[in-house]
Amino acid sequence: MDNTERFSARVEAYVKYRPGYPPAMLDFLADELAMGPASQVADIGAGTGILTALLAPRVERVWAVEPNQEMREAAQQLLAGVANVGWSDGRAEVTGLPDGCVDLITVAQAFHWFDRPAFKQECRRLLKPGGRVALIWNDRLTDTPFLKAYEAGLRTYSGDYEEVNHRNLGEADFAAFFEGDYRLERFANRQLFDLDGVLGRLNSSSYAPVAGSQAHTELTALIAREYERHAVNGVIAFNYNTLLYSGRV
Repeated sequence: MDNTERFSARVEAYVKYRPGYPPAMLDFLADELAMGPASQVADIGAGTGILTALLAPRVERVWAVEPNQEMREAAQQLLAGVANVGWSDGRAEVTGLPDGCVDLITVAQAFHWFDRPAFKQECRRLLKPGGRVALIWNDRLTDTPFLKAYEAGLRTYSGDYEEVNHRNLGEADFAAFFEGDYRLERFANRQLFDLDGVLGRLNSSSYAPVAGSQAHTELTALIAREYERHAVNGVIAFNYNTLLYSGRV
C-alpha cells in the first residue's frame, strides 16, 4: 500500500479521536524556534489539520501540505474560515511550494513515513537562511495498567504495528537528518475517553486491524474487558509525551 493512502478509510476516526498538541509545545516553537506573527510555516504531512489549526493563529501564514485527498479535504473543512492557510497536495519530498518560502517546517506524526534523505533536500530548498525543522509525535505512554494492556493487544493483533511504529526511529536517524546539534523536548499531553472513544482512538490508527476481521473482533473484546476493569467514573486516560525534535538541516 502507498503510505499516503493508509489513512483514507480512517479519516472520520482520525478527526474525532486523535490527540492535539499542548500549549507548552506551541510556546516552545514561539520562544525557541522564533515562530511569531510574521512567520511563514510549512506544515508537512498536515493530515486532517490538527496541528495546522493550532499554528494558524500564531503566524502570518501556514502552508498545509498533504497528499491524501480524504485527509486534506477534512482539514480544509475544519479550516474553511481561516484565511492564512494555504494548501498543497504535494508529498513531503516534492511539496510544490516555492524556494526559500518558509521560516519553519513542522511535521506532526508523519516523519517516519517519509523518504528522509529526499525530504531533507526539500527542507533545504524550502527554508529561508537560519530556518529550522520541528519533528513532532504524540508518544503514547504505557504508564497505567490499561495502557500496558492496550499496547500488548496491539502487539498481539496488529499485523504491522512493529513495522510502522515511529519508535523504530533512533538517534542515528535524527543525527543523519539534522545538521549539527538538535534538541529533544518533551511535553505532557492527555486524552480522556469513554469506551466509544477508546475504540475510536484505536480505529484512527493505520495499524489497527480492519473492522470485521477476527483480529479486530478479538482486540476490541480485549480492550472492552480492560476498560471495564480500569475505567474510573466511566473514563480512561490516554497519557502521552509530546516529543519535539528540532534543529537545522
